[in-house]
Amino acid sequence: MASTPSTMLPLGTKAPGFSLMDTVSDKELHLLEDLKGGKGTLIMFICNHCPFVKHVNSMLASLAEKFQPLGIQFVAISSNDVENYPQDSPSLMKITAKEENYTFPYLYDEDQDVAKAYQAACTPDFFLFNKDLRLVYRGQLDDSRPGNGIPVSGIDLIRAMEALLANTEVSPIQKPSIGCNIKWK
Repeated sequence: MASTPSTMLPLGTKAPGFSLMDTVSDKELHLLEDLKGGKGTLIMFICNHCPFVKHVNSMLASLAEKFQPLGIQFVAISSNDVENYPQDSPSLMKITAKEENYTFPYLYDEDQDVAKAYQAACTPDFFLFNKDLRLVYRGQLDDSRPGNGIPVSGIDLIRAMEALLANTEVSPIQKPSIGCNIKWK
């Protein structure tokens, strides 16, 4: 299992817009402007098969359940090449979303343009934007990784979301996420 770090898009970057298919609702297009939260938006690059994502899936669902009602919208995107990685296909994304109790859209980035625009490098890769869609956090969920014995807590992302909600500065000291590389075409 190879470990790829995030590229750490510069803080303050405006969230690149997109229009993607939601595999959960089967709606053809979801625009970033329509999805953004009143207080913030968390864009997560994930996929079905990555052991790093599987390791944190229940925490992602739990965090969404807690923070979405507070005004932070969660959006998951899979950009993997499904020709070479059929386990990440849209039909299986829908099944994963139901099995993992996702309460957020799980979008399919077929042409991989969105992943490129965000400079996403791995799964999972997290990007937290404020209400104006300016990047305030990018990096890891926490220090837990498959097999390292550290429990999944979500603490790094939780601290960033709590600071955003409290209108205080999100710490600029941020660690890259680590995961499987995005499967480019």
